[in-house]
This record gives sequence, structure tokens and C-alpha cells, in this order.
Amino acid sequence: MRQIDVHRLADHARFNGFHGLVLFWCALIIVFDGYDLAVAGIALPSIMKGMGVDATSAGFMVSSALFGMMIGAIFLGTIADRIGRRLTIAICIGLFSVFTAAAGFTGDPVTFSVTRFLAGLGIGGVMPNVVAQMTEYSPKRIRSTMVTLMFSGYAVGGMLAAVLGKGLIESYGWQSVFIAAGLPVLLIPFILKSMPESMPFLIKAGRIDELKHTVSRLEPSYQPHAHDRFAVPAEDRADDTLIRHLFHEGRGFSTVMFWVAFFMCLFMVYALSSWLTKLMAGAGYSLGSAMTFVLMLNFGAIVGAVGGGWLADRFHIKHVLIAFYALAAVSITLLGYKMPTEVLYVLVGMAGATTIGTQIVAYAYVGQFYPMAVRSTGIGWASGIGRSGAILAPIVIGVLVGLNLPLQLNFIAIAIPALIAIIAIALVDHRRSASAHHEDVSAEIAEPAVEPVGRAVLRT
Repeated sequence: MRQIDVHRLADHARFNGFHGLVLFWCALIIVFDGYDLAVAGIALPSIMKGMGVDATSAGFMVSSALFGMMIGAIFLGTIADRIGRRLTIAICIGLFSVFTAAAGFTGDPVTFSVTRFLAGLGIGGVMPNVVAQMTEYSPKRIRSTMVTLMFSGYAVGGMLAAVLGKGLIESYGWQSVFIAAGLPVLLIPFILKSMPESMPFLIKAGRIDELKHTVSRLEPSYQPHAHDRFAVPAEDRADDTLIRHLFHEGRGFSTVMFWVAFFMCLFMVYALSSWLTKLMAGAGYSLGSAMTFVLMLNFGAIVGAVGGGWLADRFHIKHVLIAFYALAAVSITLLGYKMPTEVLYVLVGMAGATTIGTQIVAYAYVGQFYPMAVRSTGIGWASGIGRSGAILAPIVIGVLVGLNLPLQLNFIAIAIPALIAIIAIALVDHRRSASAHHEDVSAEIAEPAVEPVGRAVLRT
């Protein structure tokens, strides 16, 4: 009889077409997710004009999606570890596709806000699930790179909304960019058919034949045997007390520190997204359209995410995050000082790399910190708690802007959360992470007891 440790098998598998397929689907989903979130901001001036609403009402209309994202991240992140990650991802796609498209058929602020809230449930809920999916199925040596490469699709979606939005809105009205967002719903049957389910969930559900098929695709050298038994380490086993595991095995304090870091980083992301253009215009810079800022921030985000993931696979991911937060504090602070336009573009790109990009690397760290069985739950709660920072940022910075403070003080206020995030991540106890635990367990297993199949097949 053979006992297969699926966690170790995934760790040591060589990258193949199966990994590429998981990366393709997860990245494509994130592109759609990023488009759906960014599209409201791109179309906002036309929406305000068309519905005849003022800036205050427009702000509440846009923020309705953020409230939905906060609830969706927590609820749909947690429920995925109960009903299966693949089904939950399909539900999220249905929510953000159908209700973003529905927003294009609304004609009043209230109905628009309701549809955006419902879309936000899917937008927020899909993120912890695709991060958990990519983390579970990525080889350990390139895990951070795979997760951040996938998540860079979020910035691609934002850029896509900025580029396509201008042409569509001018030709067909603001409704067109929302209606176009309904197309991803057509992909749900293909995703349900080709995306693998979480391995601990399959073990818990007793779907062993499906698990064997998944394992053979993950590690082609594996040949299924009738009496094969599949196992995960004790902390990776799915059960019905998911939230408790976030505070189990000494992880409680680190869980809270992740929540603080997510709150602070998302505060910076949405403070810049909401007020950068206004602040710089008020400072007298002639930088063209707001679209340029959107593109620079998101281009920087892609560089920061992919570069941060690459560094995290070669150095300690915790140290990479601390360094990136420090760069965020410096680059954002410098935006408050007069300098050549070219240098300003570089700083805006760096700010995007070290805020949006760093947040993506932080998702990768949280995904590696928690055991497989509660990975979606852990990421979902961190994302949901952090989303409150995204909601507060436009309001807090708006109040400061209203006080007519010097430009430097506004940007210092945006940069301060980076310093708090440094402290929070520095206090995370990496020894309590699932990845550190598996490193210790692997070191204790004698080499003669391990067979070649992904170094994860044990004789019993």
C-alpha cells in the first residue's frame, strides 16, 4: 500500500502543462476581475453626467462595490473551504459578470449601487480563491513567482478598462463598458470542467478517483494504484472549524498582523487611486489625462508584482515585503516635492510597484502561511479586513485635501501606513507558517523512505 502526501507532491513537481493551465485560468479570471473593479472609475464622469449626480453621491456609488468586496472576500473565501474552491470560483464569476453587466442597464444611483454591491461580492470573493488555488498547485521553488504573475492580471484588467473604456464610452455610452463585462459568464462551464479542485477538499469528500486523475496531471510520473491512499499533514486536513485554524498552532498574533498590513497597504492603494490626479493637478503639474496616471500606476504594479514574486522565490518573502513597503514610504513621500515631470512619472510607477505590486506579494505570503485546508479562509479574512482600509482611504484623504494642507503633508499622510505595514510584517512569526512547518517535516523524513514520484510517495 502506498500513502501519497499531496502537499509534498505539489511542492516538488516540475512545471508542466497542468500548471500552465491553472495559471492561465486563474490569470484570466483576475484580468476580468480587475476590469470589473476599474470600469466604474473609468466611466464615472459619464455616469455623473448621465444620471445627474454630484460628486458625493458618485463616491457612494463607487464605494458600494468596495463594501461588497469586503463581505465577499470573507464569506466566499471561507465557504470555498466547505463547498469546494472550483464551484466557489464559478459562483464569483457569475456574480461579478452578471451584476456588472446589469449595472449598465440601470438609470438611477440606487439601483446602480445595488448592482455594484452584488458584483463586488464576486470581485472580492474570487481573489482569495484564485490565490489559494495557484499557491496549492505551484511548485515550491517558483510559488511566489506563479502567484504574483497570476495576480498581475489584475493590473492588466485595469489597463484594459482604461484603454477600451475611452473608445467604447465615446462611441456607445458609459453603459457599453459595463455590458461588455458580462461576457466572462460564458466561460463558467469550461472552468468547471478543466480547473482542478483543491486536493484536501477531494480527500475530505472521498472523491479519490478525481484526486488520482488530478495527481497524475500534476505529477505525470505518478501511476495510480488501486490501493493508493492519499494524505495531507494534520494541519492541512479540511474540517468544519475553519476560522479557528487562523488562530491555531500559534498563528493568532501573525493573523492579526497580516490584517494590519493588508489594511495599511490597501489604504495606500486606494488613496493614490482616488486622489493622485487631483493632488498633482492642484500642485500645478501638467501631466495630461488621468488615463496616464492609471496606466503608470498599473504598469508599475505589474513590474512590482512580478519582480517581487521573483525576488520572494530567491530571498525570504517576508524581507522582500519589508523592503518594498520601505520603498513605498520613500516614493510616495517624494511625490509631494517639486521635480521634473519625467522623474514624477518614475516615482508614480515606483509607487504603483510598491503599493499595488506589494499587495500582490502579500497575498502570496498569506497563501503560503496558512495550511491548504484553510488557505482560502485565511486569504479571504485578510483581504476582507484589509478592504476596510480601501473604503476609508478616499474619505480620510478627502478630508485632508479639504483642509488645504501643503502638498507634502498630504503625501506623507498616504506614506505613513507603509511604516505601520513594515512593523506588522516584521512581527509575523514565520516559524508558525505552514511552509516553515513543511520544511521542518521534510527535513525529518529519511531519504530512503521516499520514492521518486514527486518525492511524495511513502511506503506503509
